[in-house]
Amino acid sequence: MSVIKVLSAEDVERLFTIPMAIEAVERAYREKHTGQGGAWPMVFHEFNPGHADLDIKSGHLSGAGVYGLKVVSWFGDNPGKDLPALFGTSLIFDLATGEPKALLNAGPITDYRTGAAAAIGAKYLARPDAKTLLLCGCGALAPYLVSAALFALPGLESVLLANPKTPEKAEALCPAITEKADELLRAGGGSRRAEIVPAQLESGVKQADVIFTATPAYEPYLKAEWVRPGTHLSCVGADMSGKEEVEAALFRTARVFGDDEGQCLSVGECEIPHKKGILDRLQGEIGAVMAGVIPGRTAPEDITIFDSTGIALQDLASAADILEAAERQRIGAEVKL
Repeated sequence: MSVIKVLSAEDVERLFTIPMAIEAVERAYREKHTGQGGAWPMVFHEFNPGHADLDIKSGHLSGAGVYGLKVVSWFGDNPGKDLPALFGTSLIFDLATGEPKALLNAGPITDYRTGAAAAIGAKYLARPDAKTLLLCGCGALAPYLVSAALFALPGLESVLLANPKTPEKAEALCPAITEKADELLRAGGGSRRAEIVPAQLESGVKQADVIFTATPAYEPYLKAEWVRPGTHLSCVGADMSGKEEVEAALFRTARVFGDDEGQCLSVGECEIPHKKGILDRLQGEIGAVMAGVIPGRTAPEDITIFDSTGIALQDLASAADILEAAERQRIGAEVKL
């Protein structure tokens, strides 16, 4: 008889921190690069196009001795039924025996690891003297992206918030984003040293050394002509076919990297430039940059792009660390199967 650990969203929030997420995601990228970890083909299904869909991401991590999957369901009409639009669930198995080990609410894990992924892209590809971050998108991910950037890029002095679709929301949501980012920083043993202020999109892009794009846009809002030489972009919004945040022309001259090349070219920010013949292939994956196998930034004036589509290994590495912490602290329910 197997015993499985069940961890709620509240359990995950108690156990996980931004520095833990950065460490887990970096480990996932390294194991993917060395072949110790592997992501399996993503499953995507639309129940009702534009209203309800799901995706399943799965894979294995030899270092952690686990394999597993994450199911994310989006039902856009749910808020009208007093239900969340998004549900995420992770299931973890023992790699040696196949025994189920844990069932976790994956909502918080996705927030933490997505913020960490964007920040890791900037850590390895942005200029060392980067001082200004622009975040495009003021949704639920915003404080996770901001706090992860502040942990990964100690030299940041200013964070600009822009909301491309409804610009006025940046000012309205800035206090709440700042409050949650401060909470995440404290939980990870850090503190905020950068100001967080609302900005207009075009002026923000022209000021930024680092740009994070985090919207569900299907039409590009970030124009190539606005981006200064030397800027780094981490793009996390495009996670399915057809989404596009950055004008494809920028990909003509940028050095482009991703978390999984095949996934980036098929469903990521790279998809549209690839289909238009602007981008043939990536410079490489971020794990190869981290390992020193390929160069990332080669000159201060390089424009670099990191296409972070999200891979199962991020969730697996995060879940494995959360499970270890839960067992050590005796948090969560144990259920006999």
